[in-house]
Amino acid sequence: QVQLVESGGGLVQPGGSLRLSCAASGSIFSFYAMGWYRQAPGKQRELVARISRADITNYTESVKGRFTISRDNAKNTVYLQMNSLKPEDTAVYYCNRFPSGVWAWGQGTQVTVSS
Repeated sequence: QVQLVESGGGLVQPGGSLRLSCAASGSIFSFYAMGWYRQAPGKQRELVARISRADITNYTESVKGRFTISRDNAKNTVYLQMNSLKPEDTAVYYCNRFPSGVWAWGQGTQVTVSS
């Protein structure tokens, strides 16, 4: 079973930046499309960004132009660079395969955007 470990979250002021990382165990990482998801309090988990095996990226409308997803297959790691953060970006962020539902979720990393 693949294990996912997210890191890089924290408290940041509106307009600030954070870079999230997700390390995946196992050597099959490069075979799959990956996604970053988030879950805000009282809301369902949503897909924020995804990256294909060929590094084609897609973003939910609310983060387009602000977030960038990337991957390093040699390191089994996927990243999410988040710029111009807004209070509504506050959530626990998770990575997983896209589509999800096969691998177990990691513990996530909390992102709080507040002044």
